[in-house]
Amino acid sequence: MSYGTGSSGPPPLLVACALGIERLALRGGGPGEAAGPVTVLRTGMGPQAADHAVTEALRDPAMREAAVVATGFCAGLAPGMHPGDLVVADETRDRVGSTECSGVELLAKELARAVPRRVIHTGPLVGSDHVVRGAERAALHAAGALAVDMESAATLRSAVRAGPRPVAAVRVVVDAPEHELVRIGTLRGGISAFRVLRTVLPAFIEWHRSLLLPRR
Repeated sequence: MSYGTGSSGPPPLLVACALGIERLALRGGGPGEAAGPVTVLRTGMGPQAADHAVTEALRDPAMREAAVVATGFCAGLAPGMHPGDLVVADETRDRVGSTECSGVELLAKELARAVPRRVIHTGPLVGSDHVVRGAERAALHAAGALAVDMESAATLRSAVRAGPRPVAAVRVVVDAPEHELVRIGTLRGGISAFRVLRTVLPAFIEWHRSLLLPRR
């Protein structure tokens, strides 16, 4: 997907996350040199909070053409996943519908460069309005989902509803079928996921920059 740059320079990049600890990790990673302004938005937890926060952010005329990335932590659904693994969504799904992601292969490549020692999974990311455990987790995986979180599907749906733009979702696995965590940040898996999340912002910026380049 390509999109216009307008008359005031390159469009910005909006990076949306739900939790304060996620925003702390992203801001600690440093913005690097962006193709346009980068905003890290804390939406609050849950799909309704994400929908409202992203809708309001994109009403700002300066954000009219912003690319949007949903990020933060997630629960891995596939056996063999580990805390600190990365999930690059090719689409987000929930009960309302699905949203196709932009430049998936490019984004996965940039993340592999930014975090070379981490496993990167690509596939559907499903949205839920509650924490998923046990049998429900297995059922979602059987339906084809790779990971689950509470905000990505609502974030991307709100973004494309506000106008055509590149959208993506990248999540860091904080727990998985064999590595379930009770509290983020208090166990080894949560710390590992936090450290990985600190490294991803430069990859988002390179993905954004590449999407702005003229196609040959």
